Amino acid sequence: MTFNLIIKARDPHQTDGSGKPVSCAEVARRWLDVSDWQELIGSRTAPYDAMIDRIETNIQISIAPKSALHDFRSDYLLKVFKYDPATRTFAESTLENQIDRDRILADDALRRDFKAWLLTPANLREFDRGTVLIPEKFSAKAAVAPTPAGLDASTLQPEFGMMQGEGKGEGKSDPVFTDDDVIGALKQAAARGITMENIRSVAGFQRRLNDVTCSGCHQTRGIGGFHFPGVDWLTEGASNATIVPASPHFFGDQLRRRDILAAFAAGKHPDFSRGFASRPQTRGSAELAGTEYQDGWGAHCSLQNAGSGTADKSFTSWTCAKGLTCQAAAASSRIGMCFIKTR
Repeated sequence: MTFNLIIKARDPHQTDGSGKPVSCAEVARRWLDVSDWQELIGSRTAPYDAMIDRIETNIQISIAPKSALHDFRSDYLLKVFKYDPATRTFAESTLENQIDRDRILADDALRRDFKAWLLTPANLREFDRGTVLIPEKFSAKAAVAPTPAGLDASTLQPEFGMMQGEGKGEGKSDPVFTDDDVIGALKQAAARGITMENIRSVAGFQRRLNDVTCSGCHQTRGIGGFHFPGVDWLTEGASNATIVPASPHFFGDQLRRRDILAAFAAGKHPDFSRGFASRPQTRGSAELAGTEYQDGWGAHCSLQNAGSGTADKSFTSWTCAKGLTCQAAAASSRIGMCFIKTR
């Protein structure tokens, strides 16, 4: 189990030397100047609980050992509890951008509303950039992330009925989005001068539909079901994933987070956009080049770039560094991993 206590970055009661509320730029400069985060927390002038925003929990709820009938599987339950300073209590809340697939598929009106909302050009643009905030009426209060999930893993992929139709009959439902819906929305956005950074195909839309969610992101480049397992100092050897403090996805995202903090400190408007969970944006490619986060050994890559099919426009930048080649590492026709070339 991991237990994240989310604290607000800015104390609304704290003032600067002139008596004005401390600005976001000042908070960002303090974060950049101070290496000890505990010193920042200890400098709060308001009651400590006034700074608490929420608790996030990630609990391993089941383990199925590998057997002759099935592979190993472990399930993780994700939940969020918002803090109410007035009552000093935590209440179950929706997970940010965790699409409530089951409820949407079961409610025709909600299905139509969600489809219309997401494919609106302005919302599709934010969805492409990974900055979209999906309305709570479409969100779930819990999610289960199964592990291992594979490179094409998705809680919202075709077999779950969100993208492609599964035919009529018991347990079947029409898709929320068809290929034509996505292609039409991309054309409409292009006609309005909106340039897509990540979603340039149906496959790109499908992947973003997954990794914008809590569970989808945790299934992609996480450690088991976690992003922050911490460090197990009692473990010897590399057999236990908790010898590292955070997931590849988290480490690969640090350049983007640093740039956002620097922009705040300089009084500029930050660029919050992000790539897919599997692969950071190319804006950090110079510093991440040759690492497992970008194009080095173990990085996620496009098999189609390696000649296994027509290259998908959403993944053309997913290449491997010199000396490595994209190789299939799981049951996927689209995504592989960069490994040393073999004869």
